[in-house]
Amino acid sequence: MKRIILFVLILSSLGINAQSLEGSWKLIEQNGKEVSDKEVVRIYQDGYFAEGAKMASSNEFLWAQGGEYDEKDYSETLDFHTKDPEMVGETFDPKLTFIDGNDKIEINNVTEKQVWKRISDNENDLNGNWVITGRKRDGEMNTMKPGDRRTIKILGGDRFQWVAFNSATRGFYGTGGGTYTAENGKYTENIEFFSRDDSRVGASLSFDYEVVDGDWHHSGKSSKGDPMYEIWSPYAEAYTD
Repeated sequence: MKRIILFVLILSSLGINAQSLEGSWKLIEQNGKEVSDKEVVRIYQDGYFAEGAKMASSNEFLWAQGGEYDEKDYSETLDFHTKDPEMVGETFDPKLTFIDGNDKIEINNVTEKQVWKRISDNENDLNGNWVITGRKRDGEMNTMKPGDRRTIKILGGDRFQWVAFNSATRGFYGTGGGTYTAENGKYTENIEFFSRDDSRVGASLSFDYEVVDGDWHHSGKSSKGDPMYEIWSPYAEAYTD
């Protein structure tokens, strides 16, 4: 029987020492009530997390948030938050409870809470938190040095989410996400939410990919049918070069 893991997150302060969160999670309960009217998915990967939410009935985009997290004592430092931009740059120490089979780890009093069920912890060539560092235009590759304004794409647990934001100005420019596959040099995205145009939900886009010297080379045609070639670098490395 497949093991069911529940991840419970409460927005308060504490510390935690538990198994890895890497992969994808779905919100199934909030404050003791089942979450059925919306779909909220989180991806944890390489010390970073991203969350995207939409209405279940209409695919209307609701919110996105994310940033760095410390898994050892579980703290979050937000880089973007569409519902409350004033939270960007702040660090939070959420209370955590994990339910894994018959084992339960509960730290401090659990009152208001969110219950997250693991979707997947599958791994493939492209698992990671990536930031765009190159794009070909008019036959020439233009390199980009990530700064406060950046576009990331986080992939983990068979889920992806891209986000364009500016952590200094708290600006937010767009996000989208869904499921993906990466096999034999072919990367396919299945869009499940899109902040700019929810009519894009349900679309699938396929690209060629290759990991060269640790960078993800991504090529094919854009949603508009235009040829594209991009280079994505590991987030942590791009900010330490």
